Amino acid sequence: MIDVKEHVYSDDPNVGHVDVRTRLEDVSYFFLGNGIIQAAVQIAPSGEGSPFGLIFMNPEQLKSKRESLSFDHDNGFADTMIRLKTQFANDELQPQNISAEWYKELGIPAVRVCWNYDDIVLNEIIYCPDQSHPKLIREICIENNNRKKTAIKLKTGVRQKTIEMDVSLAKQKEKIYIGYILDTVENKIDLNFITHVIPDNETIVQWEKTTNISCDSPLLVHYFDAARFQLHSALSKTGVVDASIWQYNREWVRDHSFMAIGLILSGQFKLARVLLERMINNFVSNDGDCIDSSEIRESDEVELDQNGTLIYTIKTYALWTGDFGLVEKYWNKIVKIVEFPLKDVFCHEESGMFFNSREYWERHSAHGIKPGIELMYQVFPAIGLNSAATIARLINKNDEAEKWDKEAARLKEAILNHPKFSLVDKRGFIKRRDINGTIQETISPSEDAGLPQGVPLTEKIDHFLNPDTCAAMPIAYGFVPADSEVARATLENLEMLWNQRWTDGGYGRYHFASEADSHGAWPFPSLFMARAYVETGDYEKVWKILDWLNTIPGAMAGSWFEMYGPRISPPYAQVGITPWTWGEMIMLFVKHIVGIQPEENNIRIKPRLIPGLKVITGSLPIRKNHLSFKYKTDSKESKIIFKVNVPILESNDNEILLPYSNKDITVEAIIPQV
Repeated sequence: MIDVKEHVYSDDPNVGHVDVRTRLEDVSYFFLGNGIIQAAVQIAPSGEGSPFGLIFMNPEQLKSKRESLSFDHDNGFADTMIRLKTQFANDELQPQNISAEWYKELGIPAVRVCWNYDDIVLNEIIYCPDQSHPKLIREICIENNNRKKTAIKLKTGVRQKTIEMDVSLAKQKEKIYIGYILDTVENKIDLNFITHVIPDNETIVQWEKTTNISCDSPLLVHYFDAARFQLHSALSKTGVVDASIWQYNREWVRDHSFMAIGLILSGQFKLARVLLERMINNFVSNDGDCIDSSEIRESDEVELDQNGTLIYTIKTYALWTGDFGLVEKYWNKIVKIVEFPLKDVFCHEESGMFFNSREYWERHSAHGIKPGIELMYQVFPAIGLNSAATIARLINKNDEAEKWDKEAARLKEAILNHPKFSLVDKRGFIKRRDINGTIQETISPSEDAGLPQGVPLTEKIDHFLNPDTCAAMPIAYGFVPADSEVARATLENLEMLWNQRWTDGGYGRYHFASEADSHGAWPFPSLFMARAYVETGDYEKVWKILDWLNTIPGAMAGSWFEMYGPRISPPYAQVGITPWTWGEMIMLFVKHIVGIQPEENNIRIKPRLIPGLKVITGSLPIRKNHLSFKYKTDSKESKIIFKVNVPILESNDNEILLPYSNKDITVEAIIPQV
């Protein structure tokens, strides 16, 4: 049985400098990194905590925020700010005078931070100049609007080391460069003034070859760039990544698989392979069992979706990259991953589906989860079996492919149509049935569940399991047609999860009453909903979600907390920044809006320009070539008009199928205006 102490953390945000808190008022974190050094630029404009902070981390080590390499017990991150002394200004930065944004002019991920001290204006550009050294550069431009010769003392530091420089501003602007280096032996940060450093050309070229998207919505461009930049920065060179930065210090096959898909769809193939190989080698037992929360579980507590999720990710990698060698190299392990959920211990004989006492969001028997049949513990195994059949055919394992396709079809039929155990009713998809076929509508925690008073699951109310945002995933992944009755009913039912015990927007991951943690809105489950709504054509709700994300802390950087709501810390961990969200955002753009979907024998192109978008252009790598696209809307058209430079295999009013090509592909489309 899972030890309830696994959910207990000792880091108290009320102890120590205020900067130990992850969730400062209106805070945003811009994450930078090259796999060898990792940093976050803290922007806290509302006065709680240091308005600017440079937070350094060793990406191979998963730590809390207070354990970061630039945190000072007495001063937090205040010492990392630029402090100025002039005859016109003191060295106190006023938080309302600071702004920050992603800066793309260097051709690599960079952050621009601007602030002013009376007549002195500072512009900083912060970036990792290459992919080979544990180095971060801080380029500081000082602008003197006083128009008088001004003597300035500039000072900054990290922990016990402070550096300072006297600057005579005889002209309008002066540039200064600071280099920060991670000493991986002593695990500390050193800094010094340096001469001008420019980004490495090889690094610029690497970023040019990744997925790039431009459109006439600055907000959507911001979201996409923020996701691809920061997903890259979250991983170490060996594929180490926290499932929620500063929160869990743990890893999951599920979370990491969706991160890998985000890397694949954003054209970061090499890094995706590093993460996939690490999962296959380190996250899967010899028996095919996948870890969650860095743990191997007993059969009754296994997260049965994870195997299928990982196999789906391997298929995605193979189709996008053409690297079938990964499948061949790990074929024996892949077979074990595919067939692990098919073991007798999970088999519910009457239904032919799988059962145990764990659910998708990790609640277990202590929370009142009875032995039963969980929706996503059937859907993702079925998706995984189909995916396994695809990759089997790619390397001519046709017998296995036939067997797995049949098993997937059998499982899907049971999910949708079993007379007693189907996971569908008038509400659309339902979350869970017990082993006798009764829908498990509520849960009741055990007395020894270790839940702190104040979480909804301790209240004397009904604790409902339905609805649950995971029910949107079969729609987003095409498991059922978007125009089906089950899809319509599911999404209609899920709308009750918007603004439950709150009023500022966002979907809870499930009904607040059965939260074993805190009630509140969750960004990445909200993106499940956005992806499903693009498929169904309910674009108003897509925008509702995207606009909501722009109203909450983190929007400035495009780095969102796992959830937004009250948090009892300790015993629970402080809420962190969840990389899965970046994976979901990339999938929303590439798979659903741009509509590029590599398949076993062809590339499906199915663009959907949501209202508000009139033009979207870009390019992305597929296998050894690039696909460039240019879409625009036209109110005069009733169907999509495509123009491509390769033969069209099939077409209809909404999509085309193209062959894989040994040359770059260009796709132009004129799309009816919605």
